[in-house]
Amino acid sequence: MGNILLVTENDEIYNKFKSLLNKEFNNFNSCCNNTSILDLIEISPIDVVLIDDKLENINLNLIIKKIKSKIENVQILLLTDETVISEDISKLISGIILKNYSNELIQTTVNAHIRNKEKLDNLSGKNKDLADSLYRLNVLYNTSSQFAGTLDTKKLLMYMIEGLDKSLSFDLTCTISFGFEQEPVLIINSLYDISEELMSALKLRAILNYKSLFKNREIPFEIDDKNLKIVKYIKNPTGKLTFNIFQYDNMFAPIDLGDNFFGCIEIFKENPFSTDDATYFQTIVQQVSLPLKSAGLYKEIIEKNEELEKLERIKSEFISIVSHELRTPLTPIKNALSILSSGRCGTLGENANKFIDMAKRNVENLTSIINDILDINKIEAGKMDFNYKLMNIHSVIENVKTNFDCVAKEHEITFSTNEQENLPDIYADSQRLGQVLTNLVSNAIKFTPRGKSITIHSELKNAQDINTDNCFENELKTLNGNYIVVSVVDEGIGIKEENLLKAFDKFTQIENSLSRKVGGTGLGLPIAKQLIKAHKGTIWCDSEENKGSSFRFALPVTTEPADNKTIEKELL
Repeated sequence: MGNILLVTENDEIYNKFKSLLNKEFNNFNSCCNNTSILDLIEISPIDVVLIDDKLENINLNLIIKKIKSKIENVQILLLTDETVISEDISKLISGIILKNYSNELIQTTVNAHIRNKEKLDNLSGKNKDLADSLYRLNVLYNTSSQFAGTLDTKKLLMYMIEGLDKSLSFDLTCTISFGFEQEPVLIINSLYDISEELMSALKLRAILNYKSLFKNREIPFEIDDKNLKIVKYIKNPTGKLTFNIFQYDNMFAPIDLGDNFFGCIEIFKENPFSTDDATYFQTIVQQVSLPLKSAGLYKEIIEKNEELEKLERIKSEFISIVSHELRTPLTPIKNALSILSSGRCGTLGENANKFIDMAKRNVENLTSIINDILDINKIEAGKMDFNYKLMNIHSVIENVKTNFDCVAKEHEITFSTNEQENLPDIYADSQRLGQVLTNLVSNAIKFTPRGKSITIHSELKNAQDINTDNCFENELKTLNGNYIVVSVVDEGIGIKEENLLKAFDKFTQIENSLSRKVGGTGLGLPIAKQLIKAHKGTIWCDSEENKGSSFRFALPVTTEPADNKTIEKELL
């Protein structure tokens, strides 16, 4: 039932307790000096120690302390004639047995303390299990936090192995990974160094374990002992593992998530794994799978972005080269047509003049297209030049009106202006604003039927009074202060509300019969948007299908010149 140790120098007490307790309990020992006491508690488990308080050759306080330091939860009972004992001793012992106790009372007291020892041991075991569980949960939480903090495949695998080491204290792990480097890798984490022969055996075992996962299905990656690279991490290089490692307890698991396979891991430990060990092992291996998938997707995104950036550079260079090469021959063609139409090469017939005029118009159109392509390329590269100075918007509107009067008449369109008087001067690039207004008027003429009208409006407004009922409302909310608002209002075909934002996208034209007829690059509005943005303004459109459109832009009223560096950042 229990293990008893009697410490006494009194033969009478020894005989009494031996006859009384030796029959009742599984093991009864007795000793009378320090050496024998310490030897006995080292080789035999002790539940209850009975110590005679009349010891001449033993320091009572010291021996009690040593016993308690060696045996957890040991019950120490003092054999005494006194009902009151010193405070120092009472703190060290579990109870007393008076020497004049009856045999029955002695047995009852000892039995009670043996049961106490058993209960305390059970409680200690449960506390230890609880402490181990809390420790593992803490390790699991920290490991999960590390998983969430990186998209680096190598770090994720290292965090997984560190978490397993902290909670399971393994001797060896063998991890096959397909995302560690550019080739399949066998990662060895070992407590001790590994010989070449053992390494070859571990490598072969890892490959066989991997292939065993895909007996009835296609293997995602073909590997063999030649293309499987080894990466070693050794804790204690002075020691050496032997082939006995294959007699250790082991666990194996794939590292996967659905159809995504990232590798597999085998773990070895000299002491047997418990059920809790297996649960923790599976949990942490499963937990690393999702971050590994995210890491793979992130890597793909980075590679795709690098690819796209490279293609964008190539595209920009190609556009720049082609545009310049196209523009170069247009100048002599344009000059030649001007000489022919001037009559310096002789008088031409009416039909010849018509064909020359047609050629001149197409040269102008081609020149305009090339200039648009070069401008959008400059804007995207942050190389668009601006010449800001104090100017009045009226001069820009008048120049555009003059340039398009004849064109509007040819299309039988009424073209007019409606400007507010005495508009304040602003710091702006008049050439770029002229380019914006030219694009807007040119578009309006293209999409306005004969017999209709186009009007350019200008007015001074506070940001609070500028509004729209469509998808540009949020952009207008960012405005603050006074603005000059310029509008090109037409009675053309209009735009559906769902297509308004698309109008400012590159190479985009709203799909309808008239847009296909007039053609164009679709770069005019995107260029206009970027140029207005460079002036710290905004551009938008109010339109209704078959009822016309109003393209408007707002320029801040300021006496301060724009910061070129800020403009470049905004354009980029």
